[in-house]
Formats: sequence, structure tokens, C-alpha cells
Amino acid sequence: MSWKIKVNQNIVEMEYAVRGPIPQRAMVLRKQGMKTIPCNIGNPQALGQKPITFYRQVLGLLENTELISRERNLNNLSTIDGIELISEDVLEYCENFLSKMETGMGAYTDSKGPLFIRENIAKYIDKRDGVNSEIGVPANPDNIFMTDGASEGAKNILELLITNENDGIMIPIPQYPLYSATIKRCGGVQVNYYPNEDDDWSLNREILDDSYKNAINNGVDLKAIVVINPANPTGAILDEQSIREVVSFANDNNLAIIADEVYQENLYGGEFISFAEAIRGTDIPLFSLHSTSKGFYGECGHRGGYLEVRNPPKVYGFDIPFVDVLFKQASVNLCSNTVGQAMVYMMVTPPLNGTTSSLLFNSEKENILNELHEKALIIKDAFTQMDGVECFGRIGAMYLFPRLNKIPAETTDFDYCMNLLKTTGLTTVNGSGFGQKSGTHHLRIAFLPPKDMLQEVLPQWIKFHNEYVR
Repeated sequence: MSWKIKVNQNIVEMEYAVRGPIPQRAMVLRKQGMKTIPCNIGNPQALGQKPITFYRQVLGLLENTELISRERNLNNLSTIDGIELISEDVLEYCENFLSKMETGMGAYTDSKGPLFIRENIAKYIDKRDGVNSEIGVPANPDNIFMTDGASEGAKNILELLITNENDGIMIPIPQYPLYSATIKRCGGVQVNYYPNEDDDWSLNREILDDSYKNAINNGVDLKAIVVINPANPTGAILDEQSIREVVSFANDNNLAIIADEVYQENLYGGEFISFAEAIRGTDIPLFSLHSTSKGFYGECGHRGGYLEVRNPPKVYGFDIPFVDVLFKQASVNLCSNTVGQAMVYMMVTPPLNGTTSSLLFNSEKENILNELHEKALIIKDAFTQMDGVECFGRIGAMYLFPRLNKIPAETTDFDYCMNLLKTTGLTTVNGSGFGQKSGTHHLRIAFLPPKDMLQEVLPQWIKFHNEYVR
């Protein structure tokens, strides 16, 4: 007799294409000896991006503090061919961190994360947004929660906002499937809005109002709008006018804003405007997310992130501050992992300018971002040689989202991506896995492989594509 058990249907029905059938098929092909190139996910170090030296030196010393003592006890710091392996300023950075991290790296911390790290996050946000004694409201460390990556913060907010099956969350289409999957898991309503692809994925009030009116007419109680900037999966950077449209729309319709801003360092010459800056002077509730997984850091596996709350709303039916409810929620998990906390601290508190480590740090940062941009341009150039392929938007994040205009009528972009994998080893994600306008076909590719790998596989992709569509 086989056992059967009833499980949460919402979880069974969740979809997460980034690790869906195409990446799973790639895993099978690798086991069979085929070389595959995992461009399905923004995972830089999996494709050879070298970790930032400063980050790894600091993490190594924080996790094994005896190494700090060993370096201090040497007459001279460890060197190879006269070059310091660990500079004096790195040791001082670690000692300063550990003096404030009262519990050490192996113990639980405050459920929000250590106060001194949250204070430095607040300073980082204020510096980013140009907040000073005369302009803007400073970030409040008490309204900052450290999380295991940005995903945990997004999930926590959606779990709080979705209270029944009529509660709706507006999300951009295409979108990162964390949002559609979490809304499904929480039993809420996914309400789509469609940025204008042909106008570089811009937004206007008509687009937002149409989505809102359709939801209201269907009995949906809208709670919040999600904005991803720079965007995932399109990689597009929202312009100032689009951001102002979102703020005005949210203000007029009493919606909170969930701002996924994990790619704010991935601009390649573009301009980033934070929603914390954009809502200045309003009382719109804002939940903004950042992470150490992206940017030039690429420390995906260390799962560092934070959630900042601005203008926290009142809790209907309860005499309890919203941030206190979030604290209860965070307390269930005790705290985020401490290595991720240290990574966030380093993200918001880089080495001081003029120090030995800052010279290498700034050089590595510049090289990584420049190389990412170069690789994006190489791939975009290849699109010009593919029949019926168009790619819109200013380059941001880690992705390109080309539109495939000449897919044969009897096939889908899923079929295309699966055949592309089997033919070239290139692992992408079909556009339908993120959502797209009816009648269109896309794919998402992360522009992370080394340039020599791209130069090898792109001619194969061009050949495959032109044969496939003809």
C-alpha cells in the first residue's frame, strides 16, 4: 500500500522557470558528458568571475580569528616576493568589525541583524540618495532588517500583505518569478502590468491605470505594486519619468511600493534613482530590497541582503506598529546568517580610500563592471546577425531579454530554448517563464560567461537560430 498525503496546492502549482525544465535538462546532459553553459541564472562565480580579494580576505580572518593574531605576531606581515598577502588596513578592518560583533561569527545575532551594521546600512542609503541635514529624511536603522538575500525580505513582505484570496499584488510582466511564485504560495492574486517594450520597457500612467482598473473590476483588493529596477529579466533601467509615474500612481491609489533594487550597481553608465529618493515628501509605504548576490560582488551563495521600510503603515485591527510585526516574523528564523551579515557590512562599508586594499578593490570593481558591459555588447551584436531578433532597453543588471519575432507558428520560446540547449549547450530561460505579452516570444540570457566562451558559442547560436526560424 502506498501512502498519500494532502499538501498545499499553492506550492504544487508554483512555477520557477529559472531552475525549471530547461536547467534540469542541462543537468542531465552534463551527466551524460555534454558541456553546458549555465546562463539561466545570475550566478557570476559559477561562470568564473573572481571573488573580490578584499571580501575574501576579510571573511577568512573573521571566520578564523587566530589568523589575525598570527599576522600581528609576525615581525612583518606575510609576504610573497615582497608583496603583502594581508595588508595592515585589512587587519584593522577585521579587528574593528569583531570588536562590535559582540557575539562573534558563530552565534545568533539580533533578529534584525547587529545594530552597528544596520547603522552603516542607513549611512550607505543616505549617501546614495544625497540625504543630509537639509535634504531628505535619514534612513532609520530600526526599520532595517538584515535578510538571507533579498528574496527572504520579499517573501516576508508578501506574506504579511496577502491576507486572503482577494488580495492582489501588481507585478511587472516580464518579472522575476520569485514574485509570481510567492504570491501563488501565499494564496493571493497576481495582477500584471506591462512596461512598454518598444519604448525601452518604460512605464506610463495609462499602463498602470489599465492594470489597476481590470483588477478592481474583478473584485481584487490591491495592496502593493512591485517594481524591479534595474529590471530582471529584461535588464532595462527605469528612467526618471517612469519612476515618477509609479510614485504618483501608488500615492493616488493607496498602494505600498516594493522596490527590488538588487542590481543598483549594475548600470554600465546608466543612472539609478532609488525609490527611497523618489517618494521623498510623501507618506507612501516603501519596502526596498538590496543584496550582495549581484552588483560587482557576485557573492550569491553567501546570502546577504537587507530590507528597508519607509513610512511603515498602520496595522489594521491591531494596536501594534508594522515594524514590530516584521520583527516577530524575523524572530521566528532567529537571525540571518552571520557571514551574509558581514558581506552586507563590507558592501556598505568598503575599504577607506587611499589604503592599500582600496586600490586593489577599486581596480577589481571597475574591471568586473567593464567586462560585464563588454560581454553584454558582444551578445547584443550577435543578435543583429539573427533573423528577426530585437533587444530593447538600456543595459543594466546581468541580463538581456531579446524578442524572437520569427519563431515558427507551431513552436514556442520554450521549444526554442530547449533546442538551443541541445544544439549548443547554452542554458537560457524561455520568456514565458517570466511572463510576456500574448503573441510574443523571448528568452533571457545572463551575460556572465567569459569572453572566450562567448566567442566560441555565439557563432553556433547564430547558426542554430537562423536555421530554426527558416
